[in-house]
Amino acid sequence: MVASESPGTIRESFPDDFVFGVATSSWQIEGSSSTRSESIWDRFAKIPGAIVDGSTGDPACDHLNRVDEDLALISELGVGAYRFSVSWPRFMPGGTGTVAHSGAGFYDRLIDSLLERGVQPLLTAYHWDLPQSLQDEGGWLHPDMPRWFADYCHALGERYGDRVSHMATLNEPWVSAFLGYAAGIHAPGVVNSTQALEVAYRLMVASGHGIGALTDAGVSNPGIVLNLTTVRVDQPGAEKARDHIDRLQNTLFTDLLAGRGISDEVRDTTDILTDWSFVTDEGLEAAATPISWLGVNYYTPIRVGLPRDTDQATGVGQDTVVYPACPPASLRPRGPLTTMGWEVDPQGLRDTLVETAAALPGVPLWVTENGAAYADRVIDGDVYDPDRISYLTGHLGAAAEAISDGVPLQGYCAWSLLDNLEWAEGRTQTFGLVYVHPESMERIPKASYHFYADVAKGER
Repeated sequence: MVASESPGTIRESFPDDFVFGVATSSWQIEGSSSTRSESIWDRFAKIPGAIVDGSTGDPACDHLNRVDEDLALISELGVGAYRFSVSWPRFMPGGTGTVAHSGAGFYDRLIDSLLERGVQPLLTAYHWDLPQSLQDEGGWLHPDMPRWFADYCHALGERYGDRVSHMATLNEPWVSAFLGYAAGIHAPGVVNSTQALEVAYRLMVASGHGIGALTDAGVSNPGIVLNLTTVRVDQPGAEKARDHIDRLQNTLFTDLLAGRGISDEVRDTTDILTDWSFVTDEGLEAAATPISWLGVNYYTPIRVGLPRDTDQATGVGQDTVVYPACPPASLRPRGPLTTMGWEVDPQGLRDTLVETAAALPGVPLWVTENGAAYADRVIDGDVYDPDRISYLTGHLGAAAEAISDGVPLQGYCAWSLLDNLEWAEGRTQTFGLVYVHPESMERIPKASYHFYADVAKGER
């Protein structure tokens, strides 16, 4: 599929029942932090230099106060699904126990309004904004965390399960574990590779308990969202590093879901950091609790090469610190690149979906995030982003090709509806289909918004 294809032609390449959607997350858009408890990202954002531009979770996109405007944007987009996350500190401010009437009520109104507009809600229970009170108890390393998370998921299922069929437990546990605990560039800002490996395992155990809790509460389709990507060798001699990165990025998580446990290869290559004695049969059984669907977040492939000259002192490049115990290597994206420095490669999405379907046969898939950050041009009140349109065109084509390959792909959610807080990058990176003025909060649909609307509606 080429970038010049019309939106209608793109739509025709998908099955009639394929669902197009758009996605956001709570901390990145909601604001109104005074009406919820503190999250680990609120605490992290107070650390000087942790967020590139000093942004905080207030006002974010002021979504809580502008939800009707944002719902109108979703409706006018013509999509069939909206993926959002519940703020755990807003829904259950104490982390455990009592559900907040006002917080829960906000999501009631959001869900009901989506359904009135014919839009399917896709709910994510946890998109990185852990209540700080639970982090103070030890966070994901605390032995009671699976129970706390299951109780939270059960409360979500009881409250919204009659209207929301698809709920995901976690968003991208790889990020929570390896950016939050190995590199320390995401909340909670820990730099401890041994803990990162344990957190990755414990997140998957907690997710399994959450899947069970959602099922018990009557949710018909519980699942999880992983950031999976194809990993390629860019230079001869980097094969061992490529295999190691692939295991920690992808198969560590898909193996746990499939009941294959922690592979001997992962154990052997990380034995300088951990003996994995925290792994139990009960935990492995919980992590393998069956899911009804899997969300795949894909942005870019990983290319693995030999260390750069500047890496020789340590043998491991700074860009591989997120893969503990990685053999000497560096990550080498090829152009064209987004402003995040990420390689644009639609074929990588196709390959990722095919590889994921093979790793988890029979599990329905969604692309739950896919998009790109670019420096948009504002001219006379209009926002032009041709690079984003090209990115979406190529990746939608790759998704359609994956279906032709036999991948059971059911839907695609563009990231993101709004320009928002891009975590540690603050407001410096913009992924939205809708421009959001950082001060006035004015929303302006970009050219990519209108393009994607035409795709969703099948217009030529």
